[in-house]
Amino acid sequence: MLRNLILLWCLSFSLMTNGQEYKYNYSFFSNSAMSGDYFFSHISNSGGSAIKNVNGKLPVNETIFHTPGNSLELTYKNAAYGNWKAIIFRQEKRGMDHFRKARFLSFWILNTSEISSGLELPVVQLMRNDSSLSQAFKITPGKANQWQQVIIPTSSIQNFDPDKPGNFIAVVLSQQNKKDNKEQTIYIDDIEYLSPENGGSVTKMPEITSAVGYAKHVDISWKMQNDTNIHLVKIYRSENGKEYSAVGIQHPYINRYADYTGKTGKQYFYKISFLNNKYEETKLSAPVTATTKPMTDDELLTMVQEACFRYYWEGAEPNSGLARENIAGRQNMIATGASGFGIMALIVGTERKFITREQSIERFVKIVNYLENAETFHGVYPHFMDGTTGQVVTFFGRRDNGADLVETSFLLQGLLAARQYFSGNSEQEKLIRDKITAIWEKAEWDWFRQYPESKFLYWHWSPDQGWVINHNLIGWNETMVTYLLAIASPTHPVPVSMYYSGWANQDSTGRKYRSNWGQTSEGSTYTNGNTYFGIKLDVGVSNGGPLFFTHYSYMGYDPHFITDRYTNYFTNNQNIAKINYRYCLKNPKHFKGYGENAWGLTASDGPFDYSADEPVPWQDCGKIAPTGALSSFPYTPEESMKALKNYYYNYGKFLWGEYGFKDAFDLTHNWCSEIYMGLNQAPMVVMIENYRTGLLWKTFMQIPEIRNGLKKLELESKNTQEQGK
Repeated sequence: MLRNLILLWCLSFSLMTNGQEYKYNYSFFSNSAMSGDYFFSHISNSGGSAIKNVNGKLPVNETIFHTPGNSLELTYKNAAYGNWKAIIFRQEKRGMDHFRKARFLSFWILNTSEISSGLELPVVQLMRNDSSLSQAFKITPGKANQWQQVIIPTSSIQNFDPDKPGNFIAVVLSQQNKKDNKEQTIYIDDIEYLSPENGGSVTKMPEITSAVGYAKHVDISWKMQNDTNIHLVKIYRSENGKEYSAVGIQHPYINRYADYTGKTGKQYFYKISFLNNKYEETKLSAPVTATTKPMTDDELLTMVQEACFRYYWEGAEPNSGLARENIAGRQNMIATGASGFGIMALIVGTERKFITREQSIERFVKIVNYLENAETFHGVYPHFMDGTTGQVVTFFGRRDNGADLVETSFLLQGLLAARQYFSGNSEQEKLIRDKITAIWEKAEWDWFRQYPESKFLYWHWSPDQGWVINHNLIGWNETMVTYLLAIASPTHPVPVSMYYSGWANQDSTGRKYRSNWGQTSEGSTYTNGNTYFGIKLDVGVSNGGPLFFTHYSYMGYDPHFITDRYTNYFTNNQNIAKINYRYCLKNPKHFKGYGENAWGLTASDGPFDYSADEPVPWQDCGKIAPTGALSSFPYTPEESMKALKNYYYNYGKFLWGEYGFKDAFDLTHNWCSEIYMGLNQAPMVVMIENYRTGLLWKTFMQIPEIRNGLKKLELESKNTQEQGK
């Protein structure tokens, strides 16, 4: 919730990172994640002209394509006094904001009819940010039933800056002026800007290093490549080891592909090739084979944990070993809070033997060495850091250029769990423990009161703008961990009374704050007491808020052992999860897909924007994030398992990928996210483990400072309760 508010005012001020960021090719269309209609398109027609559409959008064709697995179909009919238009918008991806020079607009087109004087291909234009259009370019007809590449030099496009391709947001295809009155079908694929700087031949030969079969998919992987001439990796599959068909493509910055075949108990053979910018292909790799197999519920849980774990192992920023904000996105930029969650995911991966303990220790040495030298402000880390330099990155805007107390809380929750976990006598494990202790003791929690008698902790501090954001921390939300750690600090603690004066504040400040974001007075006093869908809620604004409120503070802290004068927080969290579940069953806005097997409203990527969805109509946008239900396993094991099976067995074709479940999907709008988020993948790993073995809860709750802090809270709760009698 609070994270979403910051996004709204900060993203417009997004600045460059300190290091040299990875530059992506600027693409308008490669593949649609969903069958049916392409969400990022729009069609219109008038005056007798017509173009085929599905729900006002272009159809997706899954059998005809230039690169697998699909293309866009344009079936149209021109009329003398009419017009039709198809707009293909670039899908904005969070943090994908550094691009190669755009020297050419390139796309591939397939015409299925013989070219004649009475048939015409559409004209092409680019749409600017203000919706104005460039001049029109005609497509030169080529051979029928043969893919041809169309290349338009960007130097011929008026006011085009090759260093700022994002100034143009869409490709527009429309009718030429002539009349033909004959229906024609063309297919279009791989619409992108290309740069000659990366147009050379690929000399490296591909080699698949592993192939592993699961219930409905096969994971294949290969060695990471650093050849900038590799534009795409192309994946081929065979069912008999003889005839191979292209089934997918992968970007070169990921060395893995999840091939969702949809079949169990079947053997498959795989080869891969590399493509350059001209789509010239290397020879195919040697084949590998894998067989899908039936899986138990326990094996499914491990499968999900291992796949999500890879986000923090294979997908980490290499210099720091810490978590990126999202993939795909900025590759040098690490996210402090997501890194804390990722640290706990690495612990799970170590215990589950996804990696060896030696590998884990090596990674943690890298992490603590990086953090020891990274930029801090009164011992507190910024929200985002450059993984190559350790300096703050102002991704959320120039005002967010200093300390972020909440993100640091998430980081320290993970680090303290690691300090407790690595309890061996080796020099490396001692080093890990010592450096984490130094980081923990350096954090000046008391500084973030802003002034000595403050009731509240404050979220941000800027070295040149002070308390300009001025966001005081008031619960109920994701920030309980911040107060608990501040109370537990051995060097810079805050008074335990701040738990009630700040986090559980009940005066006019707290009431106004909660009423504003909750748009209701219910729960505005911190306590609630109302019943929602037959479930009584002790604490929470409205009917509980997004589900990440029940995850982020309780990945290390075991809510079974957190009880204040108002409630026990395992029980309260469980009730919030059940309310969320029952809301989705009722589905008051009639969104497609909601039900007992698809539920869990929380913060995630969305078809229109990032948002923190809640089980109330005004904040229910129709999207489901798998992390909502799956990170709630400790609270709702039966309901969460039903959701997991539905997401994998029924939606896996579009929802399952290299790092597990993608961030979110929306069946009403036929949309699925193409990114994975650092704040959402790790909670699935960690909270599933807390459900299965209690690993992180047991480990974290053994920490002496944590136990001491909770004892202080217990005593304070008894005192305040007695005073209230």
